[in-house]
Amino acid sequence: MPWSLGREDDVITEWERSDGYATVRVRERGDGGFVARLDVMEQAADESAYERERFDDREAALDRAAAWREERDIDA
Repeated sequence: MPWSLGREDDVITEWERSDGYATVRVRERGDGGFVARLDVMEQAADESAYERERFDDREAALDRAAAWREERDIDA
């Protein structure tokens, strides 16, 4: 299932899977670091999950977000 960019501003970038049951978010922390977060709801066809990782730079967080989207891409 494809992912679409749902929000992108100075603080948060978030993608939503087309089934609406999964999101991946990258946000800037107050201390200048970044957090990448995966949230797959219990109603999803694949296994539910919640993961959160902290990074020192935005590029590393975006790389992790891309990996999660690839891992959690499911067939329609």
